[in-house]
Amino acid sequence: MHDNTFRLRVDSLLSGHGALLLAALLMAVVPGPVAGQTFADDDPVLQAIWDEATTGSRIHELAQTLLDSIGPRLTASPGMERAQDWAIRTLEGWGVQARREEYGTWLGWDRGASHVDLVAPRVRSLEGRILAWSPGTDGVPVDGPAVSMPLMEGPGDLQAFLPSVEGRFVLVGQARATCRPDGQWEEYALPESLERMRESRSDAQEAYRGSMASLGMSTKELHLALEGAGAAGIVTSNWTGVPGTTRVFNAYTREIPTLELSCEDFGLVHRLAENEQGPILRVTAEARYLGEIPVFNVIGEIRGTEAPDEYVMLSAHFDSWEGGSGATDNGTGSVLMMEAMRILRQAYPRPRRTILIGLWSGEEQGLNGSRAFVEDHPEITSNLQALFNQDNGTGRVVNMSASGFPEAGTSLARWLSRVPSEVTRHITLQLPGNPSSGGTDHAAFVCVPAPGFNLGALSWDYGSHTWHTHRDTFDKLSFDDLRNNAILVASLAYLASEDPERVSREPRSIVRGFRGEVREWPTCQPAVRNSADSPRMQ
Repeated sequence: MHDNTFRLRVDSLLSGHGALLLAALLMAVVPGPVAGQTFADDDPVLQAIWDEATTGSRIHELAQTLLDSIGPRLTASPGMERAQDWAIRTLEGWGVQARREEYGTWLGWDRGASHVDLVAPRVRSLEGRILAWSPGTDGVPVDGPAVSMPLMEGPGDLQAFLPSVEGRFVLVGQARATCRPDGQWEEYALPESLERMRESRSDAQEAYRGSMASLGMSTKELHLALEGAGAAGIVTSNWTGVPGTTRVFNAYTREIPTLELSCEDFGLVHRLAENEQGPILRVTAEARYLGEIPVFNVIGEIRGTEAPDEYVMLSAHFDSWEGGSGATDNGTGSVLMMEAMRILRQAYPRPRRTILIGLWSGEEQGLNGSRAFVEDHPEITSNLQALFNQDNGTGRVVNMSASGFPEAGTSLARWLSRVPSEVTRHITLQLPGNPSSGGTDHAAFVCVPAPGFNLGALSWDYGSHTWHTHRDTFDKLSFDDLRNNAILVASLAYLASEDPERVSREPRSIVRGFRGEVREWPTCQPAVRNSADSPRMQ
């Protein structure tokens, strides 16, 4: 037995009459609890979706294979190729037509083993790794003194420093005075100790920011200057504030390795260098460049029977950073959309409209895969009924927005009203919402404008613990939440496909930013189709 409830949030930026009209219209399509309602006498497809998602779930199996066995999926890496092969085989095994679709080329890179040790003044194996697209050392140990960059007051200080880095590992970044989280300080420290720590940290951060600003160059330009001066390598640390967790992105160097160390080990080596205690690092790393190679999206399709040239699309980015396993960013979104396609193939094998899945590559380099798809397929975007995208972790979906399409809100509300309350009770639907200009792949469609909707998940400390960190691994997944989301996505795809009404793509007339400023509807940004044109890579 299921009642159908969810929360509505009508945007206060609507005019008074517009808000009242929209709210009244929504209340007309959002029923409260209905006594005795069951799927069996209401909608057998929704019942079948519920049954398949709850008793036949494949989420655990899919996630374990993708995240543990295949692992991270850096764009243009062998890991991504293995993952795409697996996704196509899996979708085809369920009767979903699947293909790779080339959208450009990218610099291919494959990591091997990497290891970094402190060998003087004492021996310690350090927690660290080379960053994506970093050169290795050809698997040969490279020893070198470690030196920290001093605070600088201008470009002249850097020019004076550069001759001293030849053959040395240069620590670029600020050593933290404490690697304890703030919560521990707040719980255990004396008030005066807490205040001193905060003041000291603030002063150090301000001094470091001022030093970097005085150079008048980007981090990328600084790293390349150190590489050009003959440094043995660059050592960084991007601590999240959570013990044991650092962010992992890409290297800018192409001749010397760029390493990421934990907060604790970066601080150790930094202090040894500052106190002239002779730290020597030994780095052994294997990595190879594969040249500019083709890159692909994976597209799957269940062909529509009555309106095959109209489309409902499920969307998630398949690529990841490669410090961890890319579990919550965005393995969870990817296996969620694959599971929804499996459920639909079982419960709704003859959809009214064509149902597509897009597993995008290149999201982490600027939504390149989804933007290329939008550019290459105007016949799909112009006939898109709805796109549902998920990209922020393992939690149950708790937020949806009409993405700035005021009249589309009635469609979303109508569909949500038929999904079981065990799923929708968590959800706040924001109407009409604002269009997204970036950040995740539905933005590539919204700018057209086409009705793309993001499914915002409960945090599970995504931003601090797993987003772009080397702790983004299988063990962080919440499978009950993911099964909840599979019911939601499959149900929404079915209801959108069957709806006799087309979803409105009329954008809101006034778009406001976070601070209330009026801004334009976002303009579609071109896909970057090769790494030579990417400012993030070159």
